[in-house]
Amino acid sequence: MDKIVINGGRKLKGKVKISGAKNSALPILFASLLTDEPCIITNVPNLADINTTIAFLNFIGKKAQLNKDTVKILPFKNYNHIAPYDLVRKMRASVLVMGPLLARLKKVDVSLPGGCAIGARPIDIHLEAFKKLGVKIKVSGGYVKMSAPNGLIGAKINFRFPSVGATENIMLAAVLAKGKTIISNAAKEPEIEDLANCLNSMGAKISGAGTKTITITGVETLKGTRHKVIPDRIEAATYLIAAAITKGDICLESVCPKHIKIIIEKLKKAGLSIKEEKDKIYVKWVKDLKPQNISTDVYPKFPTDVQAQWTALMAVTNGKSGVKENVFENRFMHIPELKRFGADLAINGRTVNIKGVKELSGAPVMVSDLRAGAALVLASLAANGESIIARIYHLDRGYEFLEKKFKQLGADIKRIK
Repeated sequence: MDKIVINGGRKLKGKVKISGAKNSALPILFASLLTDEPCIITNVPNLADINTTIAFLNFIGKKAQLNKDTVKILPFKNYNHIAPYDLVRKMRASVLVMGPLLARLKKVDVSLPGGCAIGARPIDIHLEAFKKLGVKIKVSGGYVKMSAPNGLIGAKINFRFPSVGATENIMLAAVLAKGKTIISNAAKEPEIEDLANCLNSMGAKISGAGTKTITITGVETLKGTRHKVIPDRIEAATYLIAAAITKGDICLESVCPKHIKIIIEKLKKAGLSIKEEKDKIYVKWVKDLKPQNISTDVYPKFPTDVQAQWTALMAVTNGKSGVKENVFENRFMHIPELKRFGADLAINGRTVNIKGVKELSGAPVMVSDLRAGAALVLASLAANGESIIARIYHLDRGYEFLEKKFKQLGADIKRIK
């Protein structure tokens, strides 16, 4: 199993290009199941989850291939309505196959999902919403078996929680449903807007994406499209924090500043120098940072996917701070690993109490989930001495060319087999 070795203590300097958003690319790739015409999706990151999705599309019946940052998806043969365990276990986003296949085939059997172990993340919000669209559901043998023999019927759906995955799944289903679907308490993330823009370019009728109410008027068929995926806001936030934690000076390119407004605001309050342009962010450490409390919540508030990285930064920021996790109930698995570097952290329920230390020391650590892995990389970059990070396959799910990008910024980082 591969590991990453980092000799820390170097200030990061230079330019880094932010990749396309994985969490946007995945539902958009699944949207190709809604048409029999070719789809070309650009600015797609080369990641394990993307490769799993491409394998998924090929298994279902498409002909999909990634070339550099472009996925070309062609019609190939009759669709398979079964999403097997061997594919679904690798990636939670596999459940996004439900919406398109119910819309096209009126049935789908999906293995219960896998993915990062950061909480229960149930799919019952998805299933409750599908029932409103007229879907019959049965759970048997580790599979969710779903059917809509009379086709999908538009409905009013009110989510009890603004789930991103459930919002995407219902959008993917409702675009071909009969009549109008209104989603209340919908997720408002930029990735939802990106999916809606892609679907609309295919001929869908979606309005309100990016707000708490999304209206979808079903159409009979969708056409092919060419669509460019938005930049990855979580990757961008990670590199901003990398500049802060290493006292560096970085320019982020191909980025959308408005998508990470709250991260930028928090870093500015901490004392970082940040200048924004249309698709660039200049970030520079100019003085000792001040501790800042954060509380995670759904977009546009502080993202749970940046909580671990922020914790790593506050661990070396003089003073006391607190990090409260409101989205996932089991997202502090990085805390024991950060403490191995010498961080002074204490978990109290859903809050981590932090006392900033002067410096961290390199240590062998283990990744528990994708964003926890990012926090360990950041801590390793800041720490004195050598750190060895194990179980980095989690990182390969969400950060494109991680070692290459950090090396370009001056980090002493390498992957070993």
